[in-house]
Amino acid sequence: MYMTHENEHEYRFGTHGPKYLTLGPNVDLGVVVITPGEHHPCHKHTIQEESFLGLEGECAVYVDGERVVITPGVYLRCDPNEAHYFRNEGDVPFKAVFIKAPHLEEKDSVYIDWEPGQPFVKEGV
Repeated sequence: MYMTHENEHEYRFGTHGPKYLTLGPNVDLGVVVITPGEHHPCHKHTIQEESFLGLEGECAVYVDGERVVITPGVYLRCDPNEAHYFRNEGDVPFKAVFIKAPHLEEKDSVYIDWEPGQPFVKEGV
């Protein structure tokens, strides 16, 4: 058994960013806060799927260039090789639970030089 509390973990950037509550053995799970105006660069995972469950605020997410919005209660899953870019376009922090599966010892994030407004070309298509 493993049990923890969110307050026992630190955000990557002090008051925001991701914080992991568990890394493995089967999944990685944490909480992410994206502040108003902040974005997270476009990236994909080659093996892992990454899921998000909105808790507070809202955030625009561009999945393979298509804009969707996560709000409280909305669940989004990005499959392996689906590029995703986050931008908080609102005026309050966005908070979500994230899950990456399966757990990997090595990182499988691949960053992509893309931002909204640019044409999106999926690699390998």
